[in-house]
Amino acid sequence: MIRLQSVLPSEYTSASADELAGRIGAAKAALGSKLLILGHHYQRDEVMRWADARGDSFGLSRIAAARRDARYIVFCGVHFMAEAADILTADDQIVLLPDLNAGCSMADMADIDAVEEAWEDLGAITDVERVVPITYMNSSAALKAFVGRHGGSVCTSSNAKAVLTWALGRRATDADRGNASGPGSAVGHGDKVLFFPDQHLGRNTGYDLGYGPSDMALWDPRRARGGLSEAEIKAATLLLWRGHCSVHQRFRPEHIHAFRAAHPSGTVIVHPECAHEVVELADQVGSTDAIIKAVRQAPPGSVIGVGTEIHLVKRLADEHPDRTVICLDPLICPCSTMFRIDAAHLAWVLEGLVAGEVRNRITVDPETARWARVALERMLATT
Repeated sequence: MIRLQSVLPSEYTSASADELAGRIGAAKAALGSKLLILGHHYQRDEVMRWADARGDSFGLSRIAAARRDARYIVFCGVHFMAEAADILTADDQIVLLPDLNAGCSMADMADIDAVEEAWEDLGAITDVERVVPITYMNSSAALKAFVGRHGGSVCTSSNAKAVLTWALGRRATDADRGNASGPGSAVGHGDKVLFFPDQHLGRNTGYDLGYGPSDMALWDPRRARGGLSEAEIKAATLLLWRGHCSVHQRFRPEHIHAFRAAHPSGTVIVHPECAHEVVELADQVGSTDAIIKAVRQAPPGSVIGVGTEIHLVKRLADEHPDRTVICLDPLICPCSTMFRIDAAHLAWVLEGLVAGEVRNRITVDPETARWARVALERMLATT
């Protein structure tokens, strides 16, 4: 997805780290309680130091919604996260993203046109009323609205199991379908799930629920009818979109083998966005918050190999010096799109607010926001 971020003035790009810190601190003090800075766990430390709250994408959006006194919400994350914050906050609250080019490669792997085309293809082969669309939180507002309109739900890495259980739980009645706009509506209970955009979270959750390879099929949006035969589509319970996280796909079984060879008594914790062969070898699998909790609760002296983004791993290592926390990937790949948010862009956005200029506001149109909110409320009602 192409986004247009203006080039920063040289006074920001040429400023030293100390100069930027001074400007950010002064702007933050001037804005006072009107400002709320949110920092995603994968954010670099030079930005995270200014965050009023840190967390995952949905958790931060809920914090923003609860802070009605904050007029300006600066989301130090990526585009879909800022969209979610705009959906959940009040109309008079303004959400800003320091760099418009901070997107998410996974979210961009499923766009609304491709998903609508897949839906049409499915409708020509099977009873689409029995297919439940589920989108991962790491997706655009347009896709969240799509699943809201079609009786589906959003999920996070923490509640994917509960949402898929709900989706495949029982047959929907006509009365259910008549209440499709309700947050706790039973619409969506069907025989088949179209899960996007992350195939790995869908696959790992499917295995966790007892489904096997024969119950899953990979939908490739670049190929006609997903690259599947009519028989394969009809046989599959879980249709998994061919998408992935560019960071978590890097973790491989050999990384775990190397860690265990070096640290025989160590513990391996990975994110469910990792490939299934990696998840199978791990001692623990969990969301970002679950990884943080596991490291926090590990006894002193523990050696922990973590399969997730390097900025979080490094922060965990720094915050727990009595434990050895190691990134499983020796090349320590960061989230390159999250990395676009830096002190220079944060200073530029904040000083704009001090001067009365709103820069990089993120807005979701009312109709999209309405249906996306339905999908999010279904998730909350389910979990």
